[in-house]
Amino acid sequence: MQKFDVLIVGAGMVGLTLALALRKTSNLTIAIADTLPKSRLIDEPEVRVSAINVASQTIFENLDVWSTIAAQRTQAYQHMHIWDKAGIGKLDFSVSDLNDFPQNEHLGWIIENNVIRNALWDKAQADEGISFFTENKLANIAVGDSELFASFEMPLANENVTSAHVNSHISNSMQTPLIAKLAVGADGANSWLRKQMDMAMISRDYDHHAIVATVKCSQGHKNTAWQVFLPNGPLAFLPVFPKNNDTCSIVYSTSPEEAKRLTELSPTDFAKELTAASDGKLGTIELISNRFTYPLTMRLAQDFVKDRMVLIGDAAHTIHPLAGQGVNLGLLDAASLAQTLSVSTSSQSENDPNITDQKRLKAFARYRKSEAIEMITAMEAIKQTFSINQSGFTLLRGIGMSLLDNFKPAKKRLIEQALGLKSELPELAQQKLK
Repeated sequence: MQKFDVLIVGAGMVGLTLALALRKTSNLTIAIADTLPKSRLIDEPEVRVSAINVASQTIFENLDVWSTIAAQRTQAYQHMHIWDKAGIGKLDFSVSDLNDFPQNEHLGWIIENNVIRNALWDKAQADEGISFFTENKLANIAVGDSELFASFEMPLANENVTSAHVNSHISNSMQTPLIAKLAVGADGANSWLRKQMDMAMISRDYDHHAIVATVKCSQGHKNTAWQVFLPNGPLAFLPVFPKNNDTCSIVYSTSPEEAKRLTELSPTDFAKELTAASDGKLGTIELISNRFTYPLTMRLAQDFVKDRMVLIGDAAHTIHPLAGQGVNLGLLDAASLAQTLSVSTSSQSENDPNITDQKRLKAFARYRKSEAIEMITAMEAIKQTFSINQSGFTLLRGIGMSLLDNFKPAKKRLIEQALGLKSELPELAQQKLK
């Protein structure tokens, strides 16, 4: 059996960030288990993108991967324009509103998920303390008094097995069982590790499906993130791939029935509806990709820690994408857990780090769960506020948005929250005045 300090289940953005953060802050050895290989970038922008805020960018910078990400296809934005289709309300945010953080030139970045994941993957692959196990799925995990044991599914008899293990440090064509002191589930909303923990979940159907696609806008995106609140839900135009400054990724959250109708329209008719929905503010819209839909569900694990297992990212919580904060929340989970474990290692012998100290792990869980609940509550409040379309309420909503738009202290506070510029942040995410 091969022994490691930490087994990370899931090699997505959050899992890879945790692996690099642990190596940055400690000498722990890491095993990463995931059968999803590194992606190949295509010429056109990927449909799945993430809004990366300043706190997440700072994490990537401190992990020495931001320069690699920035050299790829990234799109910064300096402005946000939000308006209410049913009323008169609007909000405009700009980087110039952040007087306390003059070093910030952008409100955030829209980046394809595969661009981020590939940069993290390459950095992790080059680290001798990180080993990948990518051939077979995990089959079982058993927790003992001092460690846990993880075994893999056996390949099918007629399967041509070739080594998919991307690190040269260990040859594991048969993927023998692993021993680790701690397992971390970073394996998404349908987490395998969470099921092994038999962790109860609080969940609620948002009664929304998200449509994601890539479009071109004849008037360009103007380095602005656009969002309109429609009667059926929010529609966001997120600027991507700065080749011609006319390309956006859309996230259209609407009722399941409306999502079905929209995806069954011809590309031309769908684009016409987007143009009308956006009031022509980006010009004529043209659909340039396939459309994908997925249901939106709020999920929150009852606890993020059990015995020698921890949940982070979407394995622990999922939220409505209307503010684009899901990935940022997960990346802060990773940075926070790395800091918790590094404190544990510094207080113990290097040869026997006490990374399963329940007092510290429970403190981590309380902190991250409270942050998740705060975000879930905020998203629910926004969603419910824009779900009411009676004329009297829409007028009041519009007046409230206009007042907020002109009240600089509150507006500045909202921007700082969105950018992750909070006082309590893990060290890897802390931004200092220059």
